[in-house]
Amino acid sequence: MHPQPHVFDVTTEGFEAEVIQQSMQRPVLIDFWATWCGPCQTLGPLLEKLAAEYNGAFVLGKVDVDKEQQVGAAFQIRSVPTVFLMYQGQIIDGFPGVIPENQLREFLTRNNITPAPQTSEDLGEVAAVELTPAEQVAAARAAVAAEPDKDELKLDLALALLKTGASSEASALIDALPANLSTDDRAVRARARLDFAAALADAPAPVVLDARIADDDKDLAARHLRGVQHLLAGEDEAALEQFIAMLAADRSFADGLPRKALIDAFRVIEDEDLVSRYRRRMSSILF
Repeated sequence: MHPQPHVFDVTTEGFEAEVIQQSMQRPVLIDFWATWCGPCQTLGPLLEKLAAEYNGAFVLGKVDVDKEQQVGAAFQIRSVPTVFLMYQGQIIDGFPGVIPENQLREFLTRNNITPAPQTSEDLGEVAAVELTPAEQVAAARAAVAAEPDKDELKLDLALALLKTGASSEASALIDALPANLSTDDRAVRARARLDFAAALADAPAPVVLDARIADDDKDLAARHLRGVQHLLAGEDEAALEQFIAMLAADRSFADGLPRKALIDAFRVIEDEDLVSRYRRRMSSILF
């Protein structure tokens, strides 16, 4: 975990949760850098300074291109430093090389990013929103360690683990729940999500699947895996969009997998309005 607030180190495994998922809520500035790159040592501290000053109006994800070559390849990085701005899952702006602080501020302003105020009354709420899936797991582990007899805390940990892809540990925790909690709605939905997780054995990383879909929007196998990844990360609408796209492209694909994926997703998503909206879309395609 990066020591500075609003700054984190990007990994291939955490890209979906830490970059894509966060970008659905607020802009994510992605700094591609390397330890041997002199200009990177100039730009990096400037970006971190602004991330602290802007107080969560955007977050800064740092990609060491030597350690995370798959992420660099997905973004076709040819030189460092290179900076991209992502919002709602899409790259909306960026620049190569080093630019001075005043131009960095102009870049942020051009993209409607202004410093966020920090008040004492919303500090707790902001802290909760800013927890990454990995941080949620760490917090849940600490809670379980502090009160190991509270089984509901173990369910909280299992749900947090599911967001990071740690399905084996989550499954063990859920299986060990007492009877009164094993029928809890959250536990039932968690088991259903575990069924989805089984489909992800040996699945490519999210960035790889995104590239496949960008190259061929009829790659329904990639869409299915990407949809499952979205669902397990708590990105319910993004998951349903992939499954709906599959249904629209070929309802008979893999023995009716698009329809089955949608119906199974409807069972585990808690947002009733969202489910109703996509049920109507599914019906309009089928009938």
